[in-house]
Amino acid sequence: MTDSPSNYIIPQNWGHYTQAEHGVWRTLFERQKKILPGRACDAFFQGVERLGLEPDRIPDFEELSRRLNKITGWEVVAVPGLVPHAVFYEMLANRQFPAGSFIRTPEQLDYIQEPDVFHDVFGHVPLLSDPIFAEYLQAFGMGGHNAEEMGLVDILARVYWFTVEFGIMRKGNGFEIYGAGIVSSKTESVFCVESDSPNRIAFDLARMMRTEYRIDDLQPTYFVIDNFDQLLQLADVSFKPFYDIALREPSIPMGTIIDSDRVFTRGTLAYHHQVMNAQKTTPTTHASGY
Repeated sequence: MTDSPSNYIIPQNWGHYTQAEHGVWRTLFERQKKILPGRACDAFFQGVERLGLEPDRIPDFEELSRRLNKITGWEVVAVPGLVPHAVFYEMLANRQFPAGSFIRTPEQLDYIQEPDVFHDVFGHVPLLSDPIFAEYLQAFGMGGHNAEEMGLVDILARVYWFTVEFGIMRKGNGFEIYGAGIVSSKTESVFCVESDSPNRIAFDLARMMRTEYRIDDLQPTYFVIDNFDQLLQLADVSFKPFYDIALREPSIPMGTIIDSDRVFTRGTLAYHHQVMNAQKTTPTTHASGY
């Protein structure tokens, strides 16, 4: 028997945030406000406006949920940190988005290992006001139950990583951001759409399930969708054949291009070679990714 999501929901205690903590939110918000125009997708900006996210204060989850629920039926719930996979999927399936209630310190502006309120709310929640993306995330949660039962959570996690967290989409001859891990990151917001270092390849579910990724630095490869409808179509797809492929075929190392890829940008991988060389000489050092 899995834990109930209710066991992990905690009060946000909005009134306990200090002025310094609101100041960190303000710094991060204003920084991304300058960087994201022309780089992030329209749905993100529309969500920020619809939900009334403000630069001057950390959002109150109750207020935020009231606005969001009227639009797509989702709500934001505070959790103490990362929750078990089964709980996470059940929350998404019930249109509850679990958000960390703590905020990073001023020394952690550029990198924090565990998602905080800025990553979770500024990064994720605006797109939950988009009806198509909101349906995709709910469907993902429902599909997570099957992955949990089959012991394939790590494979499904790659799909979440390359779409919800680090997804980009086509815009004319270029690209724009929708992934939360990118829109909440000063460095990656620019790197993912403008740098010549990373690979950018077309969305491919089987390929994605086999692809390794970085959790502590900028991504060597981004998967590119055409629009959110492409994601929502996954709700009608049986994942079993794709799981079978992922289990049968070897994982694809980070930064690798394979023959079947539809490549938009073949990256130089210059940044990643630089990081790997630096790690060989100073193993405890890594560049901040987000």
